[in-house]
Amino acid sequence: MPNELKVGDPAPPFKTVAVGGKYGDGAEVSLGDFKGRTVVLYFYPKDDTPGCTTQACGLRDAWMQFDRKAEIFGVSIDSAKSHRKFIDKFSLPFPLLSDETKKIVEDYGVWIEKSMYGKKYMGAERSTFVIGPDQSIRAILRKVKPAEHVAQLLAVL
Repeated sequence: MPNELKVGDPAPPFKTVAVGGKYGDGAEVSLGDFKGRTVVLYFYPKDDTPGCTTQACGLRDAWMQFDRKAEIFGVSIDSAKSHRKFIDKFSLPFPLLSDETKKIVEDYGVWIEKSMYGKKYMGAERSTFVIGPDQSIRAILRKVKPAEHVAQLLAVL
């Protein structure tokens, strides 16, 4: 595993499919597309699960507070088709990035060993990275609690 990312490090580049928002049913995007703008990547475990729904709907409900502050993307290993269903079911106004190859979650160090009911498995850590206009990491929010995410993110933007 590479060294853990820190504030000030260059953000790992990515290229993947974005679904939702201005990207509709899907378009390829890369970090380089957003030079000169602030980007938020919020990593979450799985579409349409209780915590992930709470987190996404919190962002949806506070969407006007984020207007023009940053390009916000949810990132999970779910497919573009799964993302489309999640977006439609909860009227999410922001795009979701599909990371089925797990490259982005691995590059950002959020693909970790988890444990539930004594069983160990690999999954995405609920974490958020704020990337500055110069494409360096400006803030990292680790192990985010879904209901607290909006307030934490607004505080660092």
